[in-house]
Amino acid sequence: MPEAASAPSPSRALIGDSEFDRDTAVTRREPGVYDIDLSAGWTIINAVNGGYLLAVLGRALADTLPHPDPFTVSAHYLTASQPGPAVVRTDTVRTGRTLSTGQASLFQYDDEGNEVERIRVLASYGDLAALPDDVRTTAAPPAIPPMDRCFGPDDSPAPVPGSSAIADRLMLKLDPATLGWALGAPSGKGEMRAWFGLADGRDADPLSLLLAVDALPPTAFEIGLKGWVPTVELTVHVRHRPAPGPLRVSIATRNLAGGFLEEDAEVWDSEDRLVAQSRQLARVRLG
Repeated sequence: MPEAASAPSPSRALIGDSEFDRDTAVTRREPGVYDIDLSAGWTIINAVNGGYLLAVLGRALADTLPHPDPFTVSAHYLTASQPGPAVVRTDTVRTGRTLSTGQASLFQYDDEGNEVERIRVLASYGDLAALPDDVRTTAAPPAIPPMDRCFGPDDSPAPVPGSSAIADRLMLKLDPATLGWALGAPSGKGEMRAWFGLADGRDADPLSLLLAVDALPPTAFEIGLKGWVPTVELTVHVRHRPAPGPLRVSIATRNLAGGFLEEDAEVWDSEDRLVAQSRQLARVRLG
């Protein structure tokens, strides 16, 4: 077990009864059509966080498809989402014995009342509890100092650049080795590592893993860039149902070219299991 100096709140929120669950809950209007009011609590600067949006669509797909858990979710972010009313439309592409596949899109309205598609997802769902226990891997959990030697937004004398309301909803403790950007001395390595959880103490589940892969500060900060780093495409693989306790998230970028970079993320649970992986393509603002 990894050493983690965690301090759970006296009354931890339970899965199904937390702010994350309430803010990702969709209301079925009719089969395949869901309404939601996107919460301003999950914004970064003025835009709704992409991982939160992925969890919203993931919850709608879980209601649509016969299998309970996301296995792979690929999303294209078409336009920036804003807090407020939205509609999610889902379709079943295929159902099988072990996997089912569906697609979903989230729409909002412009000033003229026209629907604007914000994000489109293609996903395959299955049952994580039915997977075999055999694991053969060369992957290893990231080496992150104990939580009491890491730093979160509350430890900064000024707001962390790029953070906003979402920071109040997360338990985020960043590895000091990846915090050079916050001190004006980025390492140039394009790495970000942190302990991760929800601020109300709710344990992770497959849907919250969709948030975890996109909740850390951008790796672009550690290669000397500033400002918003909007996601173009994000693919998440959920590998295991996470054990209770804080997660460890590591993200790395190896190549920035033409104003775009990739971010490869791994999420590890308290039992040293790789529970999720992701890759995203993001745009950076040069100059």
